Amino acid sequence: MKMSLQEFIEGHRRLFVLTGAGCSTNSGLPDYRDEAGQWKRAQPMTYQVFMGDAAARRRYWARSMVGWRHFGQARPNGAHRALARLEQMGKCEVLLTQNVDRLHQAAGSRNVIDLHGRLDEVRCMVCERRVPRTEFQAQLERLNPGWGGLDGVNAPDGDADVETDFSSFAVPACQECGGVMKPDVVFYGENVPQERVEAATNHLAQADAVLVVGSSLMVWSGFRFVRAAAQAGKPIVAVNIGRTRADGLLAFKVEQPCEEALGFLLAG
Repeated sequence: MKMSLQEFIEGHRRLFVLTGAGCSTNSGLPDYRDEAGQWKRAQPMTYQVFMGDAAARRRYWARSMVGWRHFGQARPNGAHRALARLEQMGKCEVLLTQNVDRLHQAAGSRNVIDLHGRLDEVRCMVCERRVPRTEFQAQLERLNPGWGGLDGVNAPDGDADVETDFSSFAVPACQECGGVMKPDVVFYGENVPQERVEAATNHLAQADAVLVVGSSLMVWSGFRFVRAAAQAGKPIVAVNIGRTRADGLLAFKVEQPCEEALGFLLAG
């Protein structure tokens, strides 16, 4: 007899929860991949290009300035609230998210590891100074008054599809040392900080099962924890529409929108 998601959650005391972009799509934030796990668009900016090419940084920040207006207004949906409820029930060992939107924290989750960082902060790559994205956004808009009316189609991780000449766009340097300012997120081609990996690994050792919510697990940084769980004999269940990299490792998969699949946690 097939187990339900509710039975799986009820049957495990310490869940290692791993979330991805599918958790936030109902908050109006686009995801990267289709149901086959393929890119829906061009691969995102890499760390090497961002750091090595001033023109690429201008393009990134111009598009991000437009995209932040929408991204910064996103609010948690039922999936985020359901996982916060799971923590309140004492059943969540940790919530490891690949998302950079901080919506889990906004929904009330406290024991969260932001595996790929957070988009609401900007960091100097020389002196490590951090500033709120809202403050950096104000600097961008002040330096580029002619760009205020520009609009674009929302894209993943606060990007926006804007095609124009970016050569006149001004990007603020660090106000302390003049260094390059970068979103405090892990770009493609950049390593996840080791302390985050170690913290997640320690939590995984304490967990008795893994629940994947809204991730295709195509990126190694998240998939490694599912593979480690399988090697340790821990049961793994995924809530995801379409293929995941871990399909062969799952006890079962629930192919429903995250908010719908987890709705029972908010009932009553």
